[in-house]
Amino acid sequence: MAIREEESRKRRKMDAGGLAAFFREIAEVYSAEKLTFLCIGTDRSTGDALGPLTGSRLLEYGFPNVTGTLPSPCDADNLVQRITEIPEGQIIIAIDACLGPPAALGCYFAAAQPLRPAESVGLRLPAVGNYSLAAIVDVNSPRPYRTLQTTPLYRVILMADQIALAAAHGFGLTD
Repeated sequence: MAIREEESRKRRKMDAGGLAAFFREIAEVYSAEKLTFLCIGTDRSTGDALGPLTGSRLLEYGFPNVTGTLPSPCDADNLVQRITEIPEGQIIIAIDACLGPPAALGCYFAAAQPLRPAESVGLRLPAVGNYSLAAIVDVNSPRPYRTLQTTPLYRVILMADQIALAAAHGFGLTD
């Protein structure tokens, strides 16, 4: 996914501090059992590893329904199949790494709407999620695959940890 200026107006831009409030708003409406975190990405690309890193951390915090982890990623090759495995009636929070403008590097864009995975690399996948969180792991470039391959791992790990911790705080799973 790539965040462009016109699309970013539909989403709330926030730093790590705003993430807990985003998850708290969802927690006021739905219990953790009614949610499935759909963490999109692959561990074969540094920048795109945000999804499976986040999914693995969410499991460690005790969230019961997580699709897309390091041992079992949800990526472009299996996204459609993995979506069909989510039980009917679950509220989906889609989480994905994306590229964005330089001013948004390290920020998050949250929305009560779906996101379109792999858009930045030119793939056409279905829009997913009742809620979505796009993490700007690097800057848009003419060569998005290369950019995702060379994104600093430290930034991706830090952002994945921030998302998972904020979700745990928002749902009251931590002190």
